[in-house]
Amino acid sequence: MDFAALDVETANADLGSICQVGVAFFRDGRHVDSYSTLVDPEDEFDSFNVDIHGITEADVRGAPTWPQIVGALRQRLDESIIACHTPFDQGAVRRACERYDVSLPVWQWLDTARVVRRAWPDRFGARGYGLRPVSAFLGIRFKHHDALEDARAAGEVLCRASEATGLTLADWQGRVRRPIDLSTEGHVTRLGDCEGPLYGQIAVFTGSLEIPRRHAADLAAKAGCDVAASVSKKTTLLIVGDQDARKLGGKTKSTKHLKTEALIAEGHAIRVLRESDFKQIVETQAIC
Repeated sequence: MDFAALDVETANADLGSICQVGVAFFRDGRHVDSYSTLVDPEDEFDSFNVDIHGITEADVRGAPTWPQIVGALRQRLDESIIACHTPFDQGAVRRACERYDVSLPVWQWLDTARVVRRAWPDRFGARGYGLRPVSAFLGIRFKHHDALEDARAAGEVLCRASEATGLTLADWQGRVRRPIDLSTEGHVTRLGDCEGPLYGQIAVFTGSLEIPRRHAADLAAKAGCDVAASVSKKTTLLIVGDQDARKLGGKTKSTKHLKTEALIAEGHAIRVLRESDFKQIVETQAIC
């Protein structure tokens, strides 16, 4: 199992205010190398955040800014599988890139919290799957809220989950997209709320979503969409996970995505949306 685990700390409530990055490299299921740096977020430090991680404005004085280090991270990590515990770190990287108007790194993210919930569903399926309690359960010692220590712990968690289940890294990439309880798989169909702003749309989801598939279906139904499990001539919206939407070349697209493109070519009116764009539309319509 060759992968990298990444964690960040932030100066304040803005996810883009990254003040520390830690990366732990794993090869054959073992921690073999590390990278860590303080980052000048060019922003204020909230006392709440400082109390958590202990990093102050004085500590980062003279440290590189995000644009100065993201290039080095790309060189070592692009096209790699990046493990992180919960979507916080992935969101922080995206927000920091948006903030500085730099291109988003091409990384394949794997949320180890989702891994844990599937590896030990009786214990962590519904709650308690934070990095500290999971690490305590597995006997992993680390200094919480230090970016490198958190990254290493997340990587160790992924290795232990693979040992416990026999699933490979490739297996986990598929498994985290499926329900914790596989007996509920496929239960994503919904009827749209007739009062919703998108009433009359028929939506289908594909790819790796940031939120659980059932949650995404609930959001779509509340907005008025009927949610179907598969693409057909009646489909009007295909909502694609952001990571999958950036892939190039038809061979890397899902079967649903390829079928949608074929139907569009035949003249069917189907709009393809990234998950983030869909959520923005839903949230905007809810405010209006």
